[in-house]
Amino acid sequence: MTPPLSLLHQDDHLVAVHKPAGLLVHRSALARGEREFLLQRLRDQLGRRVYPVHRLDRPTSGVIVFALAPEIAASLQAAFTERRVTKRYLAVVRGIGPAQERLDYPLREEDGRRPKAEMPAMEASTEVRRLDSVELPVRVDRYPQSRYSLMEARPLTGRRHQIRRHLSRRGYPIIGDAKHGKGNHNRFFAEQLACPRLLLAAVCLTLDHPVSGERLELHCPLDATMTTLFERFGWTGHLPTPPRRHSQA
Repeated sequence: MTPPLSLLHQDDHLVAVHKPAGLLVHRSALARGEREFLLQRLRDQLGRRVYPVHRLDRPTSGVIVFALAPEIAASLQAAFTERRVTKRYLAVVRGIGPAQERLDYPLREEDGRRPKAEMPAMEASTEVRRLDSVELPVRVDRYPQSRYSLMEARPLTGRRHQIRRHLSRRGYPIIGDAKHGKGNHNRFFAEQLACPRLLLAAVCLTLDHPVSGERLELHCPLDATMTTLFERFGWTGHLPTPPRRHSQA
């Protein structure tokens, strides 16, 4: 039996949920043949309609918000579009990532409807910061040791696969990224470290409540896969704080 989704916040107007890695948010042109979606699971769990307002890539885990009415969805969508929502992600990457940097690489949209080369290049900015690193005495590539970093990423725009594409282009692909990463490192983490997926998690969303105006800070813990890896690498000091408990409004 599928376990219930973990609710991070719920009131009369919106709900925030921990999206499991590997689960699509809703049907799209890229979802051919898929039968399970976060939107449907959440609707069934709550027993009411929910309305998507933003997205997370299928392999990414973490916090995602749904509205409970169409007018709330419109308000929240505007907040995302107007960049009034701040997002914080954690990613495990190959190599020793930059201490702190803003990545400004225009990106072509990947919507599955037209070849990417036909899409216009759009502004895309991501702030990244290295939180920690580790060196393993294992030859995965051409060196006798292998280095990996824990990166914080704060996307300032919302292009598809933005964090994955920006870090890869900078030379620090996220572990487990089948499209933009490196297969030998992905296989090492899958086979030797029990991490067979993309190591990218949305751990915090901060936004103004569309009705009360209260500033909501929605925290999401890492799943078991990433938590165990952090413990193994000595990164437990960087585990996200537990989600705040909110009473029904």
